[in-house]
Amino acid sequence: MEKKVLIYSTPSCHFCHLAKDYFDENNIAYTEYDVAADLEKRKEMVDKSGQMGVPVIIIGDELTVGFDQPKIASMLGL
Repeated sequence: MEKKVLIYSTPSCHFCHLAKDYFDENNIAYTEYDVAADLEKRKEMVDKSGQMGVPVIIIGDELTVGFDQPKIASMLGL
């Protein structure tokens, strides 16, 4: 079973774009929340991660902040 992938991002975030490109290149389905426009999702992101930095990526039950490709690959089981 594939793990659910969520990414909290902003349109101007370079590392958010890198993460989404990585998911696209590896055919990983994800749900994106634009926390610059969606205040409710911004609060949810801060509640889950404890900070305002983006991207916040949740894969299954694991959370990471930023674009750490080896860590994300490990979280995905790649």
